[in-house]
Amino acid sequence: MRQKLAAGNWKMNGTAAALAEVDALNSHSSIAAVDVVICPPATLLSRMSERLTHSSIETGGQDCHPAASGAHTGDVSAAMLVDAGAAYVILGHSERREDHGETSALVCAKAGAAMNAGLTAIICVGESETQRDDGTTLTVIEDQLAGSIPDVVTARNLVIAYEPIWAIGTGRVPTLSQIEEVHDFIRTNLITRFGEKTGAATRILYGGSVKPSNAAEIFHVVNVDGALVGGASLKANDFSAIITALAASA
Repeated sequence: MRQKLAAGNWKMNGTAAALAEVDALNSHSSIAAVDVVICPPATLLSRMSERLTHSSIETGGQDCHPAASGAHTGDVSAAMLVDAGAAYVILGHSERREDHGETSALVCAKAGAAMNAGLTAIICVGESETQRDDGTTLTVIEDQLAGSIPDVVTARNLVIAYEPIWAIGTGRVPTLSQIEEVHDFIRTNLITRFGEKTGAATRILYGGSVKPSNAAEIFHVVNVDGALVGGASLKANDFSAIITALAASA
């Protein structure tokens, strides 16, 4: 049985004062029932990790460079994330693919580096509004999965997050049947490529305007093993409500 996972992506938000939200979240009993990870800005990662030393909440990075070290000003390696206390890293988020021109090949290289460093890679896939309207969603997802995931993975170091680009931060959410269609497609793809043992055990998250008001119905969709949460993860009350809904669906 796949352990449910709630991952919070703080994106480019938060200074030291925001760590108080982590303290508040840590006091909620629901976090013990599922896996919880928060991916803050790199400037907060070490301090957040130290703050959560005796907590079940884990931390992660929002990106990493495929190289272990070198002349890459402004970049962070997977080993540096581990050194700062991270257990996860988000890779291939649409904001990275669009704003920084990241290709699936680059995401794959980053994922390989992350896994070699001992991190669990949360690899994001998702279609644009135009691709959804054109009926090419599954083709886009298939291409991203094929190009972004290394050939050798395990269910322990890989998580897939389906995030329809048109639903991220917009308040728009796909229908439950649309979410189910894509998650079922991803599950079948993983089993076909990696076999039943790994493919059936790999967690698939939904992301895109997940909030307390819609979390419960989303979490009851088949093959939704949790959520990658953006804005709602910044506030303990909102994120804890989502975590509670996830625990209730387990």
